[in-house]
Amino acid sequence: MFHKEGGKIILIATTLTVVFLLTIDKLVDVEWLRMTLMLIVLFFLIMILQFFRNPKRPVDIDDNHVIAPVDGKVVVIEEVFESEYFKDQRLQVSIFMSPINVHVTRYPVNGKIKFSKYHPGKYLVAWHPKASTENERTTVVVENRIFGEILYRQIAGALAKRIVNYAQEGMQVVQGTDAGFIKFGSRVDLYFPLGTEINVKLNQKAVGGKTIIATKS
Repeated sequence: MFHKEGGKIILIATTLTVVFLLTIDKLVDVEWLRMTLMLIVLFFLIMILQFFRNPKRPVDIDDNHVIAPVDGKVVVIEEVFESEYFKDQRLQVSIFMSPINVHVTRYPVNGKIKFSKYHPGKYLVAWHPKASTENERTTVVVENRIFGEILYRQIAGALAKRIVNYAQEGMQVVQGTDAGFIKFGSRVDLYFPLGTEINVKLNQKAVGGKTIIATKS
């Protein structure tokens, strides 16, 4: 199944693929060259299709767990000063998504949306230290009955040109459900109170809606 945000792009890509294949078949007489060009065109279509895939994942909802909002690799676990909302020291966990990862964003906890804001910005590579504060991004805070307020931030990368965020202030959201999408490369940061028990390690693979990032007993 594909994410709804990819519908228009997939339609355009599929149409162009058919046009290119027919054109190549008609104009290119050299067999090996014709086949090579056709394979290249099909490769780009497959890349677009896999980017917008949206696997359905049953979620074991648990207010004592914060789950990964996205697929990717854990690239940061450190104490930082969060300057936009909390304005104090927090524990940051960052997940980097390569172009081959699923790019659906899922709500990491149940709760009420307390804050949701879009920021225009740059397109530094997603792992750049300043990406969290200078890139195009959205900041969302969910108030959960166990953890209190959990902030997650969708950050555009060098290739990302559009962040989609469904969270609106006042909404009640369900852990693991669709919270948005980041098109073509990105990163998501999570911010926890100091002392939160973190269940992942650096360079660990995270699976959105499945991997438990933090727990509270």
